[in-house]
Amino acid sequence: MNGIKEIVGAIEARQPKPVYFLMGEEPYYIDRISDHIAQNLLSEEEKGFNQMVLYGKDTSVDEIVGSAKRYPMMSDFQVLIVKEAQHLSRTIEQLESYVLNPQPTTVLVICYKYKKLDKRKKLYKAVQRNGELFESKKLYENQVSEWIRRTLKGKGYRIEPKAAMLLVEFLGTDLSRINNELDKLTLIVPSTEEINSTHIEEHIGFSKEFNNFELKKAIGERNIAKATQIIDYFANNPKENPFVVTVTMLNTFFSQLLRYHGLKDHSPKSVASALSINPYFVSEFTIAARNYPMKSVSQLISGLRDLDLKGKGVGGTLQQRDLLKELLSQFV
Repeated sequence: MNGIKEIVGAIEARQPKPVYFLMGEEPYYIDRISDHIAQNLLSEEEKGFNQMVLYGKDTSVDEIVGSAKRYPMMSDFQVLIVKEAQHLSRTIEQLESYVLNPQPTTVLVICYKYKKLDKRKKLYKAVQRNGELFESKKLYENQVSEWIRRTLKGKGYRIEPKAAMLLVEFLGTDLSRINNELDKLTLIVPSTEEINSTHIEEHIGFSKEFNNFELKKAIGERNIAKATQIIDYFANNPKENPFVVTVTMLNTFFSQLLRYHGLKDHSPKSVASALSINPYFVSEFTIAARNYPMKSVSQLISGLRDLDLKGKGVGGTLQQRDLLKELLSQFV
């Protein structure tokens, strides 16, 4: 991300902005940027007198401003980091007067997680004028596997697309959680090996055979025997395999398959671009399209949406085992 590179470059050149306002739905990059500033702008000797961390729950805008107006001791800068600043959302606009006239020797870092400043308000415009405004946007699920690949590449590792998808399926889109698991894998797997689904199963604890990824593939191939095995495993392990995740994944797959049917160009490159998927997975849609004509795909999507409502308790409560049986019957 270009914004991160610019911030890192300015810190390394010791040319920081007086205010960094880090906001948005994805906390991973907010933590990474604030940690980089904390670790790299001041020397270890300077940090003792010139680096302070405040927490939004335990402070006020007045206290932040008072601390920011202090002068550094035997250093060019002082660093003031305000973590969990979203707890100050009701009063955060009061920071505007300071941002309009910031202390030039203070680097104020505001970590405003899960929220965003209103672009129409004065503080937003003041930070744009005198500081650095960084929005950390949540990645969509179809973007996370590529993020995993790039992150591992930066560490000198490779990962097969299927393994990356497994991580996304079981860990979701929480980049901090995923990064912790990637760190674990890079400690165990030699950099000369490509990280695969076996590594994921052995070192992170997910089944490489009984998961939503394999269920989707089995259903796409109309391999009912394999799909039944996976459904039985899900029924016996409901906590690790929530129904809502399964039905949502299948709904996404068949919605993409409906789009696949409508494409004029079915070349791997064109399909991957149109469906926002890795080219590695295009063959799954090619096979599924032969097994499920467009009309039946529309009917399946309708049935999956009804099941999704049942899974959420609409119209009565069903046990997960019963929901899974009804799910499987859609494809038999």
